[in-house]
Amino acid sequence: MTTADVSSQDAQLRRSAEALHAHELEALAQEDTRARPAQWRLSPQAVVTYLMGGRTRSGVEISPKYIGNRRLIETAVATLATDRALLILGVPGTAKSWVSEHLAAAISGSSEMIVQCTAGTDENQIRYGWNYALLLAKGPSREAMVATPLMRAMEAGRIVRFEELTRMPSDVQDTLITVLSEKLMPIPEINDSIHATRGFNMIATANARDKGVNELSSALKRRFNVVVLPLPGDLDEEVKIVTKRVGEIGGGLELPKIAPADQEIMRIVTVFRELRDGQTLDGRLKLKSPSGSLSTAEAIAVTIGAWAEAGHFGSGEIDAQSMAANLVGAIVKDPVQDKVVLQEYLETVVRERKPWADLYGAIRDVM
Repeated sequence: MTTADVSSQDAQLRRSAEALHAHELEALAQEDTRARPAQWRLSPQAVVTYLMGGRTRSGVEISPKYIGNRRLIETAVATLATDRALLILGVPGTAKSWVSEHLAAAISGSSEMIVQCTAGTDENQIRYGWNYALLLAKGPSREAMVATPLMRAMEAGRIVRFEELTRMPSDVQDTLITVLSEKLMPIPEINDSIHATRGFNMIATANARDKGVNELSSALKRRFNVVVLPLPGDLDEEVKIVTKRVGEIGGGLELPKIAPADQEIMRIVTVFRELRDGQTLDGRLKLKSPSGSLSTAEAIAVTIGAWAEAGHFGSGEIDAQSMAANLVGAIVKDPVQDKVVLQEYLETVVRERKPWADLYGAIRDVM
């Protein structure tokens, strides 16, 4: 890698997983003596270590990328070592895309072969497109084809990622059936096919709350092994996840240095969990839930917003004032329904917690 390449990466707002954790991936690869499936950069065991964290034999620290059930990651990695594709399912904010990115980075060395599925995604964006100037000049040919991420992954023997698969129309989804079952992509225009190179596989993510939007056909479902990522099991685990990711994101954005914010993160996560679960942590009081998901990812975003506000405009310490507007913005998605939910929560829960008097006042000031 040249100096220019390094400088270019340093200027990127968000670096890819394989660039950000290149030293960890290199350390694991150098000491990885276990068998590796075709085209894999690491053995399945080393991939799990990269995701879950650990230490190499020489003492290199591997930071955890996913905090949760190790067995789920082992199942995901084992699936990708077979000929079955992997579907990562979960509610918003359960790190589906995050896990998908790091799996691709550890296995293929590249997480950037990705298709973002939307209602407007068509077959040309999935299978292959055409350079129309060459198509008109020379007719259908391999030279005139424009390779999609799926086509490039098949040819290179790498992992391709499909984000939010159920957002894509059902008839377009089904174009993947032949690729996943036969491991080839027919090109009828030139009477040819692309055969997948060993090492090729697919990771798709889907939002569990999107069920029924463009539900996968039974034929396509059979081509996937499904791993469901749950929400964090308890308060401490979620606080740990938020604290870790906030530190990484804040450092990457070069936000101003601030005092440790463990207690404020605990308050943000507590608010989110109580409203999300529809009851206080002790289970004594039932609550209304807002229309949004209030996921772990949103708790991270609220904390990052509070950090930026505290660092640039506040005292250099995350407090109730810097959290308030960010909390309201995350909770109140529906200006009528969600505002009522938040007001009720303020009066019945926050107001009764004496140490939270500052948060009660700060939120009331910005509502």
